[in-house]
Amino acid sequence: MPALTTTSDGFLLHGEPFRIISGALHYFRVHPGLWSDRLRKARLMGLNTVETYLPWNHHQPDPEGPLVLDGFLDLPRFLRLARDEGLRVLLRPGPFICAEWDGGGLPDWLTSDPDIRLRTGDPRFTGAVDRYLDLLLPALRPHMAAAGGPVIAVQVENEYGAYGDDSAYLKHLADAFRSRGVEELLFTCDQGDPRHQAAGSLPGVLAAGTFGSRVEQSLARLREHRPEDPLFCAEFWIGWFDHWGGPHHVREAADAAADLDRLLSAGASVNIYMFHGGTNFGFTNGANHKHAYTPTVTSYDYDAALTECGDPGPKYHAFREVIARHAAVPDEPVPAPSRKLPLTSVELSSRAPLLPLAGSLAPAVRTDAPVTMDELGQRTGYALYRATLPAGGDGVLHFARGVGDRAQVFVDGAPVGVLESERHDETLPMRVPRPGATLDVLVENMGGVNYGPRIGAPKGLLGPVSFNGMHLTGWDCHPLPLDDPGALPFAPAGETPVTVPAFHRGTFDVGTPADAFLSLPGWSKGQAWINGFPLGRYWNRGPLRTLYVPAPVLRAGSNELVLLELHGTTATRALLTDTPDLGPENTW
Repeated sequence: MPALTTTSDGFLLHGEPFRIISGALHYFRVHPGLWSDRLRKARLMGLNTVETYLPWNHHQPDPEGPLVLDGFLDLPRFLRLARDEGLRVLLRPGPFICAEWDGGGLPDWLTSDPDIRLRTGDPRFTGAVDRYLDLLLPALRPHMAAAGGPVIAVQVENEYGAYGDDSAYLKHLADAFRSRGVEELLFTCDQGDPRHQAAGSLPGVLAAGTFGSRVEQSLARLREHRPEDPLFCAEFWIGWFDHWGGPHHVREAADAAADLDRLLSAGASVNIYMFHGGTNFGFTNGANHKHAYTPTVTSYDYDAALTECGDPGPKYHAFREVIARHAAVPDEPVPAPSRKLPLTSVELSSRAPLLPLAGSLAPAVRTDAPVTMDELGQRTGYALYRATLPAGGDGVLHFARGVGDRAQVFVDGAPVGVLESERHDETLPMRVPRPGATLDVLVENMGGVNYGPRIGAPKGLLGPVSFNGMHLTGWDCHPLPLDDPGALPFAPAGETPVTVPAFHRGTFDVGTPADAFLSLPGWSKGQAWINGFPLGRYWNRGPLRTLYVPAPVLRAGSNELVLLELHGTTATRALLTDTPDLGPENTW
């Protein structure tokens, strides 16, 4: 018998009544040096459980390679720390997680095959899932409740009813967990639409709900769908995520706390989404695509109970008061905000232009027509496409099928325009100064779609390119791996402003490392690294105006900041501040 069992009235843990009061905390969005801090703060708010997704695409980046379980992906360590803090764990291994994460957590080596029917009983898809679980579950079994570990429940798929209705596929997943030794409670979760609940649930598997308001109505639908199951909101939405160019979404603490009180007063169990959101470091953010492509920002603050830097926010205090009405809350002080770095100015005094460096970053792939980034083996980031323009004069550059996701165009090294998939751009009027001029197209993957039918949409140049109707051939396609930008051949910047993509480098001193926020006034768009650690994407489009710098990224003494600025700037310095700027707020 599993440690966690169900009745229509609630849960039993080892035969004793147990209400799940959980919060979402994604280990892969938090610096591992801060996991213990975040878990302790979860317990002190009154949570008895934490929930996390597992990003398949990062744990298994190579279908033939070993599973990655170290650093940010050291899930066994995270589970040990949760156990040591006295917390239970809900695991949500996917295979699809959404989570506003690149590709919804599905590996690019899988989604780039257009013939595979994702999230169905297609043997090519279920076979890949089975191979993943063959690697994953032996590493996790010691942390399951049956072995004395903290994991009390495992999710089968994720809001599947909003996507499909292949019940044989869901049963395959449930059987896959059971046949590999998972004895713990299995559950599904779906939004309140009765059709979603019917399509996304499975007989013999707990059916949970996902919602952020209309608590009584949502619980009534759950009870109507499964009268024999306990009431469980597997995602109680207390905030929301942000897109570039949109507002920063917030929800009033009092409003969210009142709905939490309604949930607990109804006897329901809950998982707060998010307890702590964290950060989409590097190139890990996802995107949505409904009517247009809209990528998610670097911060995953989510207006959560803990802020992006782990400080208790207004919801932390409000939720703690609510939880104390329904369960025991530790008789310990509320955690104080973390120490922040004093205001620090960083002079970026050396520079390395990107376009001339393309060949040194990776060998070019010579093709007749441009190929996608998937075909170049460039999973995230950037690719540079170079060809020769056979004629001069005014004309229109046409990109058949557009670009994925944002392309900067240069002729003989000079910028001539930008195309964005968000605007459905396919053409660019321009003047070519001479026959034989060099055309460079720098394409940025802004994040893989994480929800709906467009998961796996290709990136890079998506079809032939022509100038005034003449197809351009003979392309040098450069993947641009940026694993160690600090090792590039930097030279003194001088006083001449740069108008093309370039790396900028500066150093700064730190006494005692502490949390900070990187502010970039005067800079336009690009990526930032400190001591080689990828902080993520910045863009003056907003709403996000700062990048979170976790204290463990810094070191006492000299530190290095590298920016890849895509559009050029007259700015020469950056600031490390003690205050985040997530942008203009929109309350929902």
